[in-house]
Amino acid sequence: MSDDALHATQPERRLRFKRLLPKSLLGRSLLIILTPLILLQLVTATVFYDRHWGTITRRLAGSVAGDVGVIVAYLRDHPGPASRAWIVAEARRHMQLDMSFEDGEVLRNLPAGDSDISLAPLSDALRDTLTLPFQLRDAGDDRAIEIRVQTADAVVTIASPKKRLSSFTVYLFLLWMVGTSLLLFGIATIFMNNQVRAVRRLAVAADSFGKGRDAPWFKPEGATEVRQAAQAFLLMRERIKRQIDQRTEMLAGVSHDLRTPLTRMKLQLAMMPGDPSAADLKEDVDEMERMVEGYLAFARGEGREGMRPTNISDLVESVVGRFTRNGAPVDLHIERGLTLPLRPQAVERCLSNLVSNAARYAAHVSVRVGQRGDAVEILIDDDGPGIPPEKRDDVFRAFFRIESSRNRETGGVGLGLTIARDVARSHGGDIELADSPLGGLRVRLALPL
Repeated sequence: MSDDALHATQPERRLRFKRLLPKSLLGRSLLIILTPLILLQLVTATVFYDRHWGTITRRLAGSVAGDVGVIVAYLRDHPGPASRAWIVAEARRHMQLDMSFEDGEVLRNLPAGDSDISLAPLSDALRDTLTLPFQLRDAGDDRAIEIRVQTADAVVTIASPKKRLSSFTVYLFLLWMVGTSLLLFGIATIFMNNQVRAVRRLAVAADSFGKGRDAPWFKPEGATEVRQAAQAFLLMRERIKRQIDQRTEMLAGVSHDLRTPLTRMKLQLAMMPGDPSAADLKEDVDEMERMVEGYLAFARGEGREGMRPTNISDLVESVVGRFTRNGAPVDLHIERGLTLPLRPQAVERCLSNLVSNAARYAAHVSVRVGQRGDAVEILIDDDGPGIPPEKRDDVFRAFFRIESSRNRETGGVGLGLTIARDVARSHGGDIELADSPLGGLRVRLALPL
């Protein structure tokens, strides 16, 4: 494989590896706990088998080999039937060994030993203890191992129980190691789930507040860092609410103070019908009034209107119906009824601004409503002149107008799209501009469910 191909596959390998990792905080925390736990068990088991289990096995094999050596030495020094009977009885009573004799037989299939790797320690111990030929094999009944030793006048078969060559501590060790690990892992899972639950509550509250909805109150719980984050969020939420309330109260007073002098100016102009400059002054006053009203609508935002479940399909249909009754060429297509928490008046103002802009500059307008993933998408397409791509971000700035004249019929005051995006973002959504299949502008309004 070339170097280029190798380098090209490395990001793919990392990506595949990341896909295998847990995505949730709980899963990754448990993985952090589980990985060293497994490594610790592997290291412990390796050390145990390599040292403790190996040492115990060699000592048990040496004990059996020593008993066999004593029996063979006794038979060599005390030949005769009486000696055989006595050593058979004593071996069964004190050594748990069964014996039998095959007089005149000779061992075949030498060299001695056994191919079974589990009998290798016993074979090595017998080779160090005995000077006579021997054979070692598993009896096959899961209870005994046969050791056949060639003596001067017979082949002696000594059967040893397997329990003399194995220790139950290995099973006890594995049971305690695995059982304790599972118990500790279960306890760790419970504690980690409690910690993650506090993070989840904080995430839900932050998500709801970011969408302009009433975030549920919750008590800061969990680790110190989680409590600090939750407490900081609660304080931030209270500060933002307080600032919004203060802004609304301030703008209510500003609205009253500004409208009063404008009203007096309009009355004075009405009492000057013959003055040639009154017409120009009246136009300036009307323009000032429109700008003040637009600014107040932008700054006031949703005001004190609360969130409530609203059928967005009915709301869009109501807004479009108002334009079609006035003769605007608007087509409406709604996939199905969708209900979500909204500030109905604010969203209605947002939709009215968007549809009004499209109907003002286009001969045909299409409005579609549907669900896309976890959001409601409203598409407004028109066949008008559209907006150049380089100015699509600028039109959302307050008082920015593509058409620079002061004529209200050709450009408004430059707050329609600003107010619309402000409303959308206060609900956790957004507004994007793109090219329309009809040849004009496409406005995409997305509101999260």
